[in-house]
Amino acid sequence: MQDERRQSDEQPNGASDAPKGKLRKKRHLFLRIDSWIDSTVWNLGFKLTEVWEEITIFFRRFRVRGWKKLGFEIAGEAMTLGTAGSVVLLALALPAFEETKEDWRNRGDFAVTFLDRYGNVVGHRGIIHEDSVPIDELPDHLIKAVLATEDRRFFDHYGIDFIGLGRALTENAKAGGVVQGGSTLTQQLAKNLFLTNERSIERKIKEAFLAVWLEANLSKKEILSYYLDRAYMGGGTFGAAAAAQFYFGKNLTEVSLAESAMLAGLFKAPAKYAPHVNLPAARARANDVLSNLVQSGLMSEGQVIGARRNPATAIDRADVKAPDYFLDWAFDEVQRLAKQGKIREHSVVVRTTIDTGLQQAADAAMESSLREFGEGYKVKQGAMVMIENGGAVRAMVGGRDYGESQFNRATKALRQPGSSFKLYTYSAAMEHGMKPETTISDAPITWRGWSPQNYGRSYKGKVTLLTAMAQSLNTVPVRLAKDVLGTQVIADTAKAMGVETPLRTDKTIPLGTSEVTVLDQATAYAVMPAGGMQSRRHGIEQVLGYGGDVLYDFNRDEAPAHRVLSEQATSSMNRILTQIPYIGTARRAALDGGIVTAGKTGTSQSYRDAWFIGFTGNYTTAVWFGNDDFTSMNNMTGGALPAMTFKKLMDYAHQGIELKPIPGIENPLPTGKHKPGDAVAEKKEGDPTLMALTRPRSLSAESTRVLKQIAQTLKVAAPLVPATAKVADAMTTGSTPGARAAAEGRTDGEKPARKPAVIRTVRTNTLP
Repeated sequence: MQDERRQSDEQPNGASDAPKGKLRKKRHLFLRIDSWIDSTVWNLGFKLTEVWEEITIFFRRFRVRGWKKLGFEIAGEAMTLGTAGSVVLLALALPAFEETKEDWRNRGDFAVTFLDRYGNVVGHRGIIHEDSVPIDELPDHLIKAVLATEDRRFFDHYGIDFIGLGRALTENAKAGGVVQGGSTLTQQLAKNLFLTNERSIERKIKEAFLAVWLEANLSKKEILSYYLDRAYMGGGTFGAAAAAQFYFGKNLTEVSLAESAMLAGLFKAPAKYAPHVNLPAARARANDVLSNLVQSGLMSEGQVIGARRNPATAIDRADVKAPDYFLDWAFDEVQRLAKQGKIREHSVVVRTTIDTGLQQAADAAMESSLREFGEGYKVKQGAMVMIENGGAVRAMVGGRDYGESQFNRATKALRQPGSSFKLYTYSAAMEHGMKPETTISDAPITWRGWSPQNYGRSYKGKVTLLTAMAQSLNTVPVRLAKDVLGTQVIADTAKAMGVETPLRTDKTIPLGTSEVTVLDQATAYAVMPAGGMQSRRHGIEQVLGYGGDVLYDFNRDEAPAHRVLSEQATSSMNRILTQIPYIGTARRAALDGGIVTAGKTGTSQSYRDAWFIGFTGNYTTAVWFGNDDFTSMNNMTGGALPAMTFKKLMDYAHQGIELKPIPGIENPLPTGKHKPGDAVAEKKEGDPTLMALTRPRSLSAESTRVLKQIAQTLKVAAPLVPATAKVADAMTTGSTPGARAAAEGRTDGEKPARKPAVIRTVRTNTLP
């Protein structure tokens, strides 16, 4: 029994021994692994400690004490800060190197001659200026004059000249102002190729990195060649070769030392020192260049004395200012058409939409406004775009002085439009069925923690949409966006009307915080006089090959205008916009002579931007004033200088033309308390004194009426019908006397027959 019991007890135990044994082995294996990890980590830590002690003992030999320790501490901190600075600079360099991804070498691989709307040559862009002259063929004194003036250490630095920069800082400190620049020739080329003239730290950092990049990718000869070929030299010319032809009528290889000095002096300020504009200033600048040649040791005084005594004289040219800002934009448009495959030739003649008379009037209006009121308002720059009904850009002002800054503020500067952006909010509201008479609450509003206020921090309660926009109330468009439209609808409306700049769709968009360009605003507002149809903004009518072939025609190759606003919405918006120059914020913009004017003012935060965009049935004009460095102006609103400048240009533009109505406006003038003649007399407290604007007409009203009668009479007059077809052919084709005689059935010596009575009768007719 005991054996059986023992046997029965042992059988289950024996059956369970096998898995327990495997479990013990696994546990033992895990313990061994754990032990190995512990010992390895401990040994590694011990070894590292020993190594660190050895390193510490080793470097104790170099321990510095006393005054030397201070120097080493400073050096250590400098290395730390330098490392951090290098990381920051690398981050800043990445945007700069993005500029080099395009085919920058062939940006000028176009030869374009530009004509105005009437077929007159107004400028050139691309390589057509003159063929590039190899550096080895240029006169030695020209190269020396450029280097002595622009970059004496050109062959010694690597894009950035720290020695020259230090010298410039020293000289400027001594003079108490900027008398020397620290930029190298390579940095100037980087700016010309990749950047704008915007004065900012970001641009200077990009410029420095791109200069180093150019030095790494081009030889010194190539850099110098690109610089001489791409720099603006005044008079609408780009490159030294073109300037030599324009100013002296000779090839660049043939210029004298005096002429080379004058050309080298143009790089600093081409508009200021252009010899065809200001010859005394150009000669004084050339004399400075000759002094630089002597001071730099490149020439002796004896070598330059002849050039001092016999300064260069430029060819006498008519002082016709080229529309350079417009031509830059039109050149970009040509390249855009080429990328789209609409132009396959690179040497072309382009008939543009520019009207030189209107362009000169726009330049004069901008300059006179800045000269008269710029100091009082603390504003230095302005931009303007005029578009004729139909989309043709007739005038463009991209800044005050193209020679000083080629940055086009009309097409490239992104600025906050302020209340002028409300056009899109109210247009979207009209598309949703609202009308100018629709009432809405002007009261405090809070939207996701944001509480916008009106300009005077007061509220009017229930108001119509017409009153809200005419008085530029801020809470109303915000309430429309919050409760009715949504911000995406507003952005989509702006885009459909012609705003090409990407827009933010945050809650502040109804008040114009998303940046746009002047060209965008002019394009969008031009939809209103077009009756809600796309304005079809364009600067190029035709592109012709040099053989006369029409390569591109705007009316033939572009899609027809499509509707972007309904007739009801357009009519409602025009009813509102035509009230603003008479009872709203733009009373200084109302045109003389009973011409119905419409538009909207805009002022951004802290008075950084002031706008007026207005239109008649004939033209749309957008005007902007501000400062490149975004500093605030002296309380200038869009109803002040922008509205006044708009009026100057538009009064001129509407002389002697057939006035077209604004769609949806039946009355000759909007009803209101103010008449157009009272517009200039309006004055806001704190503004500089506003003088009444007077301008003589080109033609009197009576002369214009008579000329229109003559034109109409000629249109309806019956054609001349000679006695015989032969006589008619001979007389109309201007053939020789012998041919005319044969046509009349007589010999060459016979006297001609008496002229037909019908011709004599027509000659004696008088106009009604």
